[in-house]
Amino acid sequence: MIRFKKENPHWGYTRIQDYIVHLGYKIAETTVKNTLLDNGFDPEPDLTRKTTWAEFIKSHWEVLVKGRLGRCMVLFAIDVATREVEILGIRPQPNGPWMEQIARNVSGERGFLVGKKYLIHDRDPLYTEKFASILKAVGVEPVKLPPRSPHLNAHAERFVRSVREECLAHLILSSEEQLRYVLAEYLQYYHHKRIHQGLHRIIEPQHEGHQGEIICIERLGGLLKSCHRKATQHSPALPLLRRQCAPRRTLCVRCVQPGSLSTTEPPCPASFHPSPFTPISTPTA
Repeated sequence: MIRFKKENPHWGYTRIQDYIVHLGYKIAETTVKNTLLDNGFDPEPDLTRKTTWAEFIKSHWEVLVKGRLGRCMVLFAIDVATREVEILGIRPQPNGPWMEQIARNVSGERGFLVGKKYLIHDRDPLYTEKFASILKAVGVEPVKLPPRSPHLNAHAERFVRSVREECLAHLILSSEEQLRYVLAEYLQYYHHKRIHQGLHRIIEPQHEGHQGEIICIERLGGLLKSCHRKATQHSPALPLLRRQCAPRRTLCVRCVQPGSLSTTEPPCPASFHPSPFTPISTPTA
């Protein structure tokens, strides 16, 4: 746990305890907290620590290209029951026809809203009557939130906070391609590596039941870190940590609204990153 805290100062004792339990050990939160205090560490997340220049360059190494600065809107949706997130589209200047195309994409045969009954959304004027009629035609009821009520859409708001604090706030992006790549990497981490405290587990674990040595997975130059066990058998006594680079993968995510750049994009946002996830039948979306 001391090594977890040294390498991830922005982790609090609760997240450290979640990862230790995920790796197969039984330990209480208070034990982790007291151990960190006994060794001179603050058990709470260190949000005051500044990124060093070496860490900044390392996290940008895979996205350092020339680009044109601008602002993009990223549209995402989250399944309330499972916390699965998918990007619907990214566009510098969204409009009504673009939103109508997204409604067709998500309500299609393999769309994210298949099997869902409700779509909760804010009061943005982009959610037009035509957008709502397309969803109603396939049995999905759009639910518009009251004014100034972000707490009624808490799961989506929490995802926005997570992706900003854990990823986007530490990067300076200069093109729409960089934004897409970074969000795809974050969604891989979010779905398959990150322990969600509300669920007390990983959404779609890829290494469940493995008993081998502990491996540290890094994405975006070490900005996103996670640990898991290898599939091979290993002695349970004092397993060693070693690093392994995560493979690059592309997927379709539902996104946030960060400020980033712009380029042109095809009319159908679903064609950007075909989603590998199978839609699940839950009462909300």
